[in-house]
Parts: sequence; C-alpha cells; structure tokens
Amino acid sequence: MNVLLVRAHPLEDSFNGALLARTQAGLQRAGHAIDLLDLYADDFDPRLRAEERRTYADAAAVPAEIRPYADRLLAADALVLVFPVWCFGVPAILKGFFDRVLRPGVAFVYENNVVRPRLANIRKLAAVTTYGRPRWMIWYVGDLPRRQVTRYVRWFCHPSARAEYLAHYHMNASTPASRGAYLDKVERRMAAF
Repeated sequence: MNVLLVRAHPLEDSFNGALLARTQAGLQRAGHAIDLLDLYADDFDPRLRAEERRTYADAAAVPAEIRPYADRLLAADALVLVFPVWCFGVPAILKGFFDRVLRPGVAFVYENNVVRPRLANIRKLAAVTTYGRPRWMIWYVGDLPRRQVTRYVRWFCHPSARAEYLAHYHMNASTPASRGAYLDKVERRMAAF
C-alpha cells in the first residue's frame, strides 16, 4: 500500500520526531511504501490567499503550488498524520493543509449542488498525536483534532475507510515509561495498519 505520511512539527529532535520514526518503522515492517511529507521541512504555506479563496469552488482552479500536494494525496492508498495538539487544535500548518489541499477538484466535487467526496483511493486513515493536557480536559473542550481526523478528513475518503486515532494524553506530566509505552504502541499499530 502507498501511504502518504504527513508530519506537522518543526523540531526533528522532539518527541514528535521519535513518533515519526516509530510510525515509519511500523509501516515499513508492514511492507508499505511511504511518501513522507514533512510540512515544515517542505516550507508549506498554510495561508489561503484572496485569489485562491475567490476561485475555491472551481475544481479546475487548483493553484500550481498546491497541485503537487494534491497529486501525492490522490496517488496514496492511505493517509497517516503525525502531529501534536497545540491549544486544543491541530498545528496551524496542518489546518492550512486541510484548508488548501482538501478542496474542490481534489478531495471533493460539487455535483448538482451536492458535495461528493473524491478521495475514494484513501482506504485507510490514521492519526498519531500527543496532547499536553489530560484526557478529561480534552473531552471537556470537545476534542476537535479527533473529530477533524475521524469525521472531517475521513468523510472525503473511501466509504469503507476506517480512521484510527492514536493519542498520548497529558504529555506535560508524562514519564519516560509512559512515552516509551506509547512509542511501542504506535509502532505495533502501524505494523498492523
């Protein structure tokens, strides 16, 4: 399976960097081909510009700078997102990726005033993430990142696509043991992906 692995974190030497490495290791163990898209390393611009917004509904008007990202998404069989949760949301660069790449002509089309998903090529979806706060607090504020992945992004995918969401909560109080256990879990789950 061809997996588009999208990372949204600026630091290579962070815990998120370790998560990326273990995610890749698990996917490689399963024999998947990995197309790594590191949004920060790629200097992805998350800003939706005025002209881009004006032509947003035109499926033929995908901006030239977005087309390579769209092509990579359309060539994938699976999508795996590796990101931290900051301020109870996905990083701005990942939100910008959703805003700019999951657009008409790429992720969906308008047909007779009805929006229809277009990413039937994506049959598996997963997120690997960390939260600074405890799970009860995330639940209290609504856990938007989980819903963005398991409902919003998943909606564009193949109707039978499953969304797996792996999260480590309360990183601010985590221990080497809890982080190690999470890294092991991520690699195991990706090896079974």
